[in-house]
Amino acid sequence: MKLCISGASGSGKSYSALKLSKGLVGNLSKVVVLDTENGSSNLYADMGEFSVLTLEAPYSPEKYIQAINEAIRAGFECIIIDSLSHEWFGTGGILDMHAKMEGNSFTNWSKITPRHNAMIQHVVNAPVHIIATLRSKTEYVIQQKNGKSIPEKVGMKAIQRDDTDYEFTVAFEINGQHKATISKDRTGLFQGSSEWVLNEQTGECIKTWCTVDEVNDLSKLQQDILECTDLEKVDEMIQEHPELIELLKKEPAQEKIRYHETAFGLNGSTHH
Repeated sequence: MKLCISGASGSGKSYSALKLSKGLVGNLSKVVVLDTENGSSNLYADMGEFSVLTLEAPYSPEKYIQAINEAIRAGFECIIIDSLSHEWFGTGGILDMHAKMEGNSFTNWSKITPRHNAMIQHVVNAPVHIIATLRSKTEYVIQQKNGKSIPEKVGMKAIQRDDTDYEFTVAFEINGQHKATISKDRTGLFQGSSEWVLNEQTGECIKTWCTVDEVNDLSKLQQDILECTDLEKVDEMIQEHPELIELLKKEPAQEKIRYHETAFGLNGSTHH
């Protein structure tokens, strides 16, 4: 699951992210926080034994990528990026880098945008759950009421590149009362929901959706293998998904599995 939570300072983004992550993976010991918020995640140490990796300036895209890779290598199942906004507006972030570049401003964007895009794709493609928090600022418009100009709140704008939140599967917005609304939902779980406080149950609901989706994908792949008549293609699919071997060790797949185990060694190398 790739999920983001946006909200103004004090809205409860970090707390909500930890609650969601516990629901997603069951235990905070499997969670690491990439903290750019001056150690604010330590305020919630009483919630459980999650880990913290502090990120300091410069907040370059590459620093985020490196931190994500370290977390994956360490075996964490959920990464909380708190916050992703610093990569955009923080010291050494994209806007800061662009402001310090010499030459044509428009041309300079073509030089640093690929670095930002690489970071976003790294988040999206990471083989773990990722929850990213985004700082946001409240936007107002001037409305005319009874002959008076009155500022009216029209929404929250996340501090990141425009539409960054749409790279995620689910995007929540948290208001000043710590309640969430859904701004994007590819799961269909929260469409039409009223405001509510994000909690472990929300994370568990998302976990169930992820599990069902994974099972459906494996079932389809299993059927594709059973129906495939190209043994080389079967070998490719099984090597990519070795977890399916046990599922397929039954008729009518036995012949294909025996061929696979004969043609390939335990380490996946081809016998010649």
